[in-house]
Amino acid sequence: MKVTALAPSMGAEITNIDLANCFGDATKSIDSAVVAEIRSAWMEHQLVVIRGQSISPAQQLSFAEAIGEPDIYPFLKGLEGFPMITEVLKKETETVNFGGVWHSDTTYQPCPPMATLLYAKELPPLGGDTLFANQYAAYEQLSNGLKHSLAALHGVNVAAKKQVSVTRSERVKEVGHGLQAEKMRGIHPVVRTHPESGRRSLFVNPAHTIAFDGWTELESEGLLNYLFTHQISPEFQCRLSWRTGDIAIWDNRCTLHYPLNDYHGYRRLLHRITLKGDSPA
Repeated sequence: MKVTALAPSMGAEITNIDLANCFGDATKSIDSAVVAEIRSAWMEHQLVVIRGQSISPAQQLSFAEAIGEPDIYPFLKGLEGFPMITEVLKKETETVNFGGVWHSDTTYQPCPPMATLLYAKELPPLGGDTLFANQYAAYEQLSNGLKHSLAALHGVNVAAKKQVSVTRSERVKEVGHGLQAEKMRGIHPVVRTHPESGRRSLFVNPAHTIAFDGWTELESEGLLNYLFTHQISPEFQCRLSWRTGDIAIWDNRCTLHYPLNDYHGYRRLLHRITLKGDSPA
């Protein structure tokens, strides 16, 4: 197994590994030594992409279970027989892509997912990259005064923010659970401590954070907009150029991501599993 950094701030690719051979058929667990190596690289780089894989839904689920505990995405039904695996799809006829705004996944939940595992099935001939931003680095680059001010604040995160709601509307129409986004709300520390690394990171995002708890949205707007701009500074970023068969795993506790929408007229399909997380602290 070879690990190669993708960018100075974060991200790495893993090559020279065949996950299908590592755990054989769908009933056999992936080798613990392989999992430990992948997990170590993931903790170090926040994002890893395992290149050139060919696995079944059962094998993807088995691999995800070796990393953490898979969860059901609240808004969409999963694949038949695999409710934990949801399609991230943009059709040739569509101009809006799923999740096309900077975010950390489902921070409107009481316990947002620790990780997302995405498997590339169909890709456009060009475009469809995903940008990531390191939120450890974003926090560390703040002044001591602002760090002190943010330490006492909690962010209000919602599912119904218009900027992100529109990106999932077509999939919800087709395979939605019928949940009301307006009722989904999570209040979390603006600065969270990673439960495994012990490092602090910013934990707000443009897609879901609408205010500081106890503040009005108008009062919150100025500082939130500053944080939203700061946390995606180019020096914190990594760009993932997908290849068919790639499996990417990223840490939602300390990263943001943004799928680029630059491939109109082409189909893009990935299979997604999120892994359960804890209550941010």
